[in-house]
Amino acid sequence: MINETGDGSMATHVSDLDFGDPLYLHFSDTSITALISMKLNGTENYNVWSRAMLLALKTKNKTGFIDGTVIKNTTDNVLALQWDRCNSVVLSWTLNSVSEEFFSGQVFLKLAKTV
Repeated sequence: MINETGDGSMATHVSDLDFGDPLYLHFSDTSITALISMKLNGTENYNVWSRAMLLALKTKNKTGFIDGTVIKNTTDNVLALQWDRCNSVVLSWTLNSVSEEFFSGQVFLKLAKTV
């Protein structure tokens, strides 16, 4: 993930992340992807929705963005930007699976963990 540049400094390359890294995004991991087909409507379907969403996020290795275990890197700009990108994708996946009623209240939040 970190390579030496021609001037002796170290540089991170996002392309060096492997599929086991939570910061890895596959080309199909887009913000318009629907991870689950059901929409959260409130307490009546929360348990089923939550379980389905958790399973879907596990398949993408992204549960750390909702439980707070994947922390934004503060020393490497490239990894910090990749964290922002992954957080935005997870946030989009979550927002795409909630009813319009909940969407408008959550769309301005910045962290997937908060939603």
